[in-house]
Parts: sequence; structure tokens; C-alpha cells
Amino acid sequence: MGQPGLNRRQLLATLGGLTVAGSFGFAALGTGADALASGADTRVRYWNLFSGGDGYNMIAMLDAFRAENPGTDVKDSTLQWGNPFYTKLAMAAAGNRAPDLGVMHMGRVTGFSPGRLLDPWDVDLLAEYGVKEADFNPALWRRGVIDGELYALPLDIHVQLCFYRRDVLKPTGLIGDDGKLVPVTSTAEWFDVLKEARKATKKGLQTIGLWTNDQNFQWWFFVAFYTQLGGTWFDDTNTEVTFDTDKATQVLQFLRQHVTDGYTIPGAPTGEQFVNGAPFTWEGNWSLPVFSGAQLDYGATPLPPVFGQEATHAESHAFVLPHQAGRGGAANDGAHRLAAYIVRNAQAWAAGGHIPAYTPTLSSPGYRKLQPQNEYVSAMDHQATEPKVWFAGSTGVLAQDLGPIVVSSTMGSAEPDAVARRMKSRLGTLLAAKNPMDGRTAAQGGAAA
Repeated sequence: MGQPGLNRRQLLATLGGLTVAGSFGFAALGTGADALASGADTRVRYWNLFSGGDGYNMIAMLDAFRAENPGTDVKDSTLQWGNPFYTKLAMAAAGNRAPDLGVMHMGRVTGFSPGRLLDPWDVDLLAEYGVKEADFNPALWRRGVIDGELYALPLDIHVQLCFYRRDVLKPTGLIGDDGKLVPVTSTAEWFDVLKEARKATKKGLQTIGLWTNDQNFQWWFFVAFYTQLGGTWFDDTNTEVTFDTDKATQVLQFLRQHVTDGYTIPGAPTGEQFVNGAPFTWEGNWSLPVFSGAQLDYGATPLPPVFGQEATHAESHAFVLPHQAGRGGAANDGAHRLAAYIVRNAQAWAAGGHIPAYTPTLSSPGYRKLQPQNEYVSAMDHQATEPKVWFAGSTGVLAQDLGPIVVSSTMGSAEPDAVARRMKSRLGTLLAAKNPMDGRTAAQGGAAA
């Protein structure tokens, strides 16, 4: 592979807006020279960004791996979620101090300079440990392929869902005999559902939580419904903006109507109101443990296909190999073995709400029994994802840039048609911008699967 094109000093300069060096230190950038665990002959250094319930589930899977593989010592480090994690990981790879294994959001992989800050997976070695392309959703697998090589091994997809309270909605007739929410296939049908649901809504509660002033959620919802309309972003060469302002305006008007018709209270605590009896909330699947812990009688479906085509926003946690100048040997083999083990044994991960990427898990009896996971597993086949460009992905530049613009429309401070035109203009600016990781535009970045 050779050395990456950026050293740590250059990387800090290009990412100067992320002041993580003083805040978080570099304790996790160690060389792993401390003693191996008793009986182990190989160390695998693994960085992740999982905290809370996800963190506990990941620790359980790591402990299971350790029990079955006593010859491999896994030294895991959990770093702060978001841009601080990505900055630290990039600096470690640029300075040849990278861990053997890492986790990233799939949407960020293209911008992470694959081939310079990330090393490709050995798919033959993965196959030896029981993981092969045929066991994954084809579209999800292709998202991890850059210039013909696999750089991201999917662990899951995490999606935006429509959570609903069965106990609140039963008197309205909106719950079918199967105990599920009645199907919705148009915007008119959806607002009819909300109209009926409002009749069962307690005073002081909103009918649906929509995260109206949160730039990330509003962006994720926009991506979902824009995809339902068949909207595109750029041409195949990433040289021309194909963003459809008419379709975007339809989506923006749809989101805003929830506020103007009084179904959503701007700024209201969405999860808390749902626990207290609000009929609906749109949330990420990671909220499932909270609602289950509150012992609610609830269900969860993908976002309603109000524009005809099924699609709900999806991101993916994926395993990556941060660049090492001398990658290979026992530690690299251990990284492949560990990642493959977790991917194949992700039942515990599914308990946290995520949809496992390994499709044999989805058809297993244990997964089929999970409620409400088995109600939204179809989202795997209807993923609405951001475009495959360097500035996309979770907490990426695209969301930071366009999310607040979507919020301005939903909250009513700007008109939807004007917002759609502004979004297209910003997309043109981003398309021409250079990735601070490698100095290349989206057209020069190489993202052909």
C-alpha cells in the first residue's frame, strides 16, 4: 500500500474545525505494547464508537469471542461518537499508529480516502471465517466496495422508523386484526391516519414526534421521502447535480404540513411524549430499548411509503481496516477473524434494534421472534441512503450543510420551494469542493463498485 498521503500535522490542519487534540488526548493511539492476556499469542487492537446499550451489547459479543478464541487478545477502546472519533482514526492511520480493526459508518467510508487511510479486506480470508458476499444484501455490500475492492464489512443497518402506540390507537380503528398499523400508501392517507389519531391524543401531547428542529433527523427524513419519489443527487460521474427541486419541494411541504396542521409541537421532547401516550413518533431504531424498557404496547414500521415507493433512511455500522504500513501477519488475521465472528453472531446486536447485515441471522428462529424487530426487517430491502460521495455519511458535511436548511422549511422560517433551490445550489458547491483527506473532488475520488 505504501504510506498515506497525509501526516498527522497536515491532517490536523485540514480538519482544524474539529478541536479534539486537547479535549480527548491520544491515549488510544498507543502501540499496544502492553502484555498479552494470559494464554494469548496474538493481539488485535480494536477501536469503536459504541456507548450506552450498543456498548454493552458489543462488549458481550467481544467476551463471547474471547471465550471461543483464547489465543487472541482483543484490546478494545471505545472513543467518542461522531467527528472526534473520525478525526482521531484518520490521524492514527496517517501516523502509522492505527488499530488493527475499526468501526465506521458506511456513508463515511468513501470520504476516508480508501487505499490511503483504509486498507482493503482480504475477502478470501473473510470467506475462510464464514463471511462471504452472498450472505449480504447486494446493495449494502456494494456500498462498501470502492474501485473494485471491499473497504467496509457491514455489521448492520440502522434505520428511521415509525413507532406507534397500539394501546392508544386501538379505539381509532387504525390497528388491524394482526395488531399492526393499517397500511398507508399516500400523503392523503397518512394525514387521514393522523387526523383519526389526534382524536385519541391526550391534551398536552402531540400526535406525532418529528424532531422538527433537529438537523440530523430532518435530513434523514428528507432523504427517505426524496428517495421514495425516485429523486437523484448527481450523475454517474459525480460531475453534474441532478437534484430535482420539484420533488424536493413536495417532500419539504409534506414535512412542514405536520407542523402547520398541528400534529407536531415544535421542540417537544419526542421520546418522552411517546412514552407518556403520544400515538406516534419517528425515531431511529436505537430508541427501541428505551420504549421496550418502559413496557409500552407499541409497534414499529419503516417510514410510511407516502409517495408510493417503499424507502426508509438507512445507515450502516461497518468494520474497516485502518491503514497500517506493514499490515499482515497474525494481528491482521485476528482482525479478520474477529470481524467475521461478530458479523455472524449478531443476535445480541439485533436486541438493540439494529438490523443485522448478515442475512442468515434475519431468517433465524431467534430473530423472527424478536418484537418489533420482525415488523421492520423489510427495511433491509428498501434502504434510502445518501449519495456515495466523500462529503456524505453520518455527521458528515452533507448533513451539516443541508440539515439546517431542511429545518428552516419544516419550522416555517423559509418557503419549501426556495429551500429546494438553495439545497441544489449547495449541492453544486459541495460537488466542486475537495476532500480535506486527500485533496480530491467527488468526481476524482473513485467510488465505482
